[in-house]
Amino acid sequence: MYRVDGDQEAARLREEMVARQLAPRRIRDRRVLAAFREVPRHLFAPGAGPREAYADHPLPIGEGQTISQPYMVALMTQCLELAGGEKVLEIGTGSGYQAAILSRLAARVYTVERIASLAERTGDLFRRLGYENISIRVGDGTRGWPEFSPYDGIIVTAGSPGVPPPLVEQLGEGGKLVIPSGSGYSQRLLVLERRGEKIIERDEGGCVFVPLIGEYGWKEQG
Repeated sequence: MYRVDGDQEAARLREEMVARQLAPRRIRDRRVLAAFREVPRHLFAPGAGPREAYADHPLPIGEGQTISQPYMVALMTQCLELAGGEKVLEIGTGSGYQAAILSRLAARVYTVERIASLAERTGDLFRRLGYENISIRVGDGTRGWPEFSPYDGIIVTAGSPGVPPPLVEQLGEGGKLVIPSGSGYSQRLLVLERRGEKIIERDEGGCVFVPLIGEYGWKEQG
């Protein structure tokens, strides 16, 4: 069972984050806003103080990776249009904040991280907080996690040069894939929806993410 964080200051900062950063923008899904009020973001931002953790920008988490800006996490989550019974795949676990948000909105979350040290640290945090509906593995996220497909939603939390074919293949009927796609320096946030044999795509605007490394992403340097 998930244990609600009892830190009143952190709770106040979460409410402030929702009121100032999310609600005034395009975040309208009440379930998404409720998840952001609940999940203790400061516990997923190693080395940052509580106020910095809830600020309107990304933060480093080690290993050259980041925890995304709260608004971007909220926008990507809202694009999935989750109702509560879905199975969701996340590519790029990082600190675990996106997966934690998804776990409040979907029935089951599967998340893939290529950096073993991050996966171990984040897996320990999930266990301490009681997030029992998240499964994490180490691997090449561009290949997805085919064993548990098809998925009702897929979120990619790193910038890709294109849309990895395995992720499209693992998307279920009516499911949505949210992915930043473009160059190594800037991307467009794409939402792809499966309708039978067709994939319908829309563009949610510009964004900047760390590179998606893998067989169907960018090649690791060095």
